[in-house]
Amino acid sequence: MSSSELRHTALDAVHRSLGATMTDFAGWDMPLRYGSERDEHLAVRTKAGLFDLSHMGEITVTGAEAAAFLNFALVGNIASVGVGRARYTMICQADGGILDDLIVYRLAETEYMVVANASNAQVVLDALTERAAGFDAEVRDDRDAYALIAVQGPESPGILKSLTDADLDGLKYYAGLPGTVAGVPALIARTGYTGEDGFELFVKPEHAVELWQALTKAGEGVGLVPCGLSCRDTLRLEAGMPLYGHELTTSLTPFDAGLGRVVKFEKEGDFVGREALTRAAARAEENPPRVLVGLVAEGRRVPRAGYAVVAGGEVIGEVTSGAPSPTLGKPIAMAYVDAAHAAPGTEGVGVDIRGTHEAYQVVALPFYKRQK
Repeated sequence: MSSSELRHTALDAVHRSLGATMTDFAGWDMPLRYGSERDEHLAVRTKAGLFDLSHMGEITVTGAEAAAFLNFALVGNIASVGVGRARYTMICQADGGILDDLIVYRLAETEYMVVANASNAQVVLDALTERAAGFDAEVRDDRDAYALIAVQGPESPGILKSLTDADLDGLKYYAGLPGTVAGVPALIARTGYTGEDGFELFVKPEHAVELWQALTKAGEGVGLVPCGLSCRDTLRLEAGMPLYGHELTTSLTPFDAGLGRVVKFEKEGDFVGREALTRAAARAEENPPRVLVGLVAEGRRVPRAGYAVVAGGEVIGEVTSGAPSPTLGKPIAMAYVDAAHAAPGTEGVGVDIRGTHEAYQVVALPFYKRQK
């Protein structure tokens, strides 16, 4: 895809003026980094970082049967989500394979916003549209209706408080409330994908630049920096958070991914994939699937997605994500490994890096947990 065909966010000119290195991500021209990705990463861990996430896919679901429809279309119990709250869930194929992981916000009694990954937004939209048949519910593509700006890190509550009178202290993790930030109407959410406290601000695209500039100014004294997708990846990896296309794919069910807890069999009525997922749950009980674990390098070589995990000369798993960890100062990876080698502290595990078996230590996820 040539750059002329790439989609641009409302903040495109801002990124270029800041000297960002741009990259094609799921058909969007997105900032990879502005300077040093290590510095951006450490700013989020210790101060604050500002992200443009406008490539995410927003889909609005409204109607008298919106809750019943989402309960049918997704694996979670969406009907039990209170107004103003959000839930992490998944949309699966009829065979149980994961189409995407999602965050669903309940904005009003009969109004929800489903947020899909950029690479899967069209797939999720198509699946929801198809599954809505027979329900009094409307599925609307709102990808162009929103820009999404995130401020993440320990200084983020203070930065945002200086720009809004919304009740941020009362805003729980996985909740959202309408408010005004720097004079701009926004849905203020507190979900995050970095392992830090922080907020996501859904605004109209025409307000994105003024909001970005106001946040930048408010964060000047406390070390806020603009952050690209590269450090977002190392932050979520340290926090043990899955990324679609790496830890989650259509060839895995939520039970294979160790996320069976998101499947709510107890909810009323049928849902897409129920039968296959019932079988997958039973299979996982009898014959544990490979387990997602953390790996920390003993040396300096960085493992990448697709590299084989080995023990005793046998392949026992596969790396799904790997990168140098700025917080740990060592290369780290997430990998699916055979249950026999999944216990933290398991000895003799390595990663095949171009023919050399590099020693790795098996650790429990996440690699990093913030101090509350």
